[in-house]
Amino acid sequence: MSEAAPIHHGQVLTGPLFSEPMRVETVRANGASSWVAGLVGTQTERFRSVGLTADDIAGLTISGSDLSYDADGRLLRLGLEAHALGIAHEFDPCFGLSISRVDPLPHQLEAVYEHLLKLSTVRFLLADDAGAGKTIMAGLLVRELMLRGLAERILVVCPANLTFQWQRELREKFDEKFLVLKGGDIRDQFGVNQWLEQPRIITSLDLAKRTEILPGLRQVHWDLVIVDEAHRMSWSPPARKTARYALGELLRDSADHILLLTATPHKGDPENFTLFLQLLDQDAYADVKSIREAMDRQRAPFYLRRTKEAMVYFPERESNGEWHARPVFTRRIPQTVDFKIDDAELQLYSEITRFVKRQSVSAAAQGDNPRARAVGFLMALYQRRLASSTYAMRRSLENRARRLEEGLKRAQTIALTAPPTLPDPDELDEMEDAERERLDGRTRTITQGWANELKKNTTPPTDRAKAVGEG
Repeated sequence: MSEAAPIHHGQVLTGPLFSEPMRVETVRANGASSWVAGLVGTQTERFRSVGLTADDIAGLTISGSDLSYDADGRLLRLGLEAHALGIAHEFDPCFGLSISRVDPLPHQLEAVYEHLLKLSTVRFLLADDAGAGKTIMAGLLVRELMLRGLAERILVVCPANLTFQWQRELREKFDEKFLVLKGGDIRDQFGVNQWLEQPRIITSLDLAKRTEILPGLRQVHWDLVIVDEAHRMSWSPPARKTARYALGELLRDSADHILLLTATPHKGDPENFTLFLQLLDQDAYADVKSIREAMDRQRAPFYLRRTKEAMVYFPERESNGEWHARPVFTRRIPQTVDFKIDDAELQLYSEITRFVKRQSVSAAAQGDNPRARAVGFLMALYQRRLASSTYAMRRSLENRARRLEEGLKRAQTIALTAPPTLPDPDELDEMEDAERERLDGRTRTITQGWANELKKNTTPPTDRAKAVGEG
């Protein structure tokens, strides 16, 4: 006659033989003082068939199958509250807002809860006017998607000068910790893909577009990608596809949800706008005509733009009992004011205009020469200074003439060592300090290399500016 089993159905076994508490489902004899037990892990719910001897069972802790009420009630309450928080979004659609440190405006709530979160897959262009609080809207989206379990790996791409602002806003207002990833961080970790190691990253647009960075990005799948100042990714054929646009295509194909933020989405070119929208979905937004019709009917599920004039505070009740919603921004009334310039000021304007045109034409004739581009940029600055004041123009020309005189001899000897190409201004923040200092020294010599030609054309406007400024 077989010995009675010391364990039975419903009991829970814990001890060094198991990595988790095991619930007994079946027990059958397997010889003298030996049994085969069918066990299920209470945490993993995995079934295991285990052979146990009397000595094995003696070393286990056996919990009875009878229900008891002597456990810690505080732990039970804590578990219930944790479960309630985990499903809170099903009962409170604005739950992310209630646990964030923001006081949103009506248009911000409308964008997140009436447009973005109603999409099964967020592929959206948010193009409100500057100052509308697009960072807050993006932060609310991040919080809500994370609460719903839809976003764990998140990438924010923005201009280099905004990376730390994004990090601070997300940390202070939404209690979300993001790592700002820079070029030095990637170079210092040889053999480690930082894009894979970190779940939530903020990086600059011009770092992410680099050819040596893209292979690492291709290995990562993102739950959510947010691109700030997204208009910088736009591209217009027949020009060669830009590196920024190619980055946008990569992010589009490697993300479940993507949000583009910009205050200037449209350049007046429908084809350019269509290509820009293809960074959301290459197939859905491939036709210029359908996009135009959707926007004309104001039924574009991919696009939202509100002007400052349409943004208001929540309505407040006034003393007369009526409710009134104050505008967030003061109404803008643009007016064109006519004015006349004459005498010495007109002569200065004419001479500066001829000077700028002459130098701009000369620079344009040089094609893609970096020195020519530098001169063209300088001419644009002169036009701005002239529109500012004659005194500003006078100081600019005086400073320019003095620098040309001082740098003429040095420029003639070192201009040949100038770099063949210049980086984009947005890439300067990604350079190491020593590299940036070397580039700065070389860049100063680029315009000095044109000193002979500029010098002979600078003096007359300077004299005229001096006369007008003193007058």
